[in-house]
Amino acid sequence: MTEKSFSSSDALILEDNFKRISHNIENAMSKAGRTDKVRLMAVTKTVPPEKINHAVSLGADLLGENRVQEFMGKYEFYDKKCEIHFIGGLQNNKVKYIIDKVSMIHSVDSIKLADEINKRAAALNRTMDILIEVNIGGEESKGGVTPEAAAELSAYCSELTNVRLRGYMTIPPPSEDSSKYFARMQELYLSSRSEYNSMDTLSMGMSGDYEQAVLFGSNIVRIGSALFGNRK
Repeated sequence: MTEKSFSSSDALILEDNFKRISHNIENAMSKAGRTDKVRLMAVTKTVPPEKINHAVSLGADLLGENRVQEFMGKYEFYDKKCEIHFIGGLQNNKVKYIIDKVSMIHSVDSIKLADEINKRAAALNRTMDILIEVNIGGEESKGGVTPEAAAELSAYCSELTNVRLRGYMTIPPPSEDSSKYFARMQELYLSSRSEYNSMDTLSMGMSGDYEQAVLFGSNIVRIGSALFGNRK
C-alpha cells in the first residue's frame, strides 16, 4: 500500500494543479475550436486513496488504474461516486479481478484479451466498454497493436456480444513534438468512427503533452504527475 500522509499543504497544491490543468484543457479546446467535452482522468498509480478522494471532491471524477494488484488494495477506500477505467497492460488471467469494478478497459491489444473480457462480462450479464490500444510509434517496449492491425481487431471486437468498442488509446513515443503521432492517431480514429457507431472515445495525452493531444481531438487526457506530483 502507498503512504497515507496527506497534509493541508498537499491539498492546496493538488487544488492548484487541478485548476491549472482544467484551465489549460479549456484553452486548448478553445484554440482548436472545440465545443465538445474533454475528460480529465486522474491517474492513480502510487497515489494514496486520501489524495485521490480529494481530487475526486474537486471534480476529478474519472480515475485511471494501471496495476491490478495495487488497484485491488485501494479500491474499497475510494469515493464510490467516481468512475474507474483500467488503463495499464492487462494479462488475461487478471481480467476476472477487475471486470466488476471498472467501466472501461483502455488497453485491449489482442483477440485473446478481447475474448477473455467478453467471457467474463457475459458471466456477469454486463457489457464492458473497451478501447483498443494502438502503438502509434511502433515501439517494441510498449503494448498495443500497429495502426494497420487496429482495423482487424476493431472489426473483431465489434462483433462480440458483451464488449462495446468505444475507440482507441495511445501513448506516443517521448518527443519534443508529439503532433505527428497525435495527428496520425486522430486520422485513424475518425476513419474507424465512420464504420462503428459505438466509437466516441480517443484517449491520448498525458502530463507532458495533454494540451497538444486536445488540439488533435483527444477527449480523455490521462494526468498523473501534473496533478498529484512526481511519484515517490
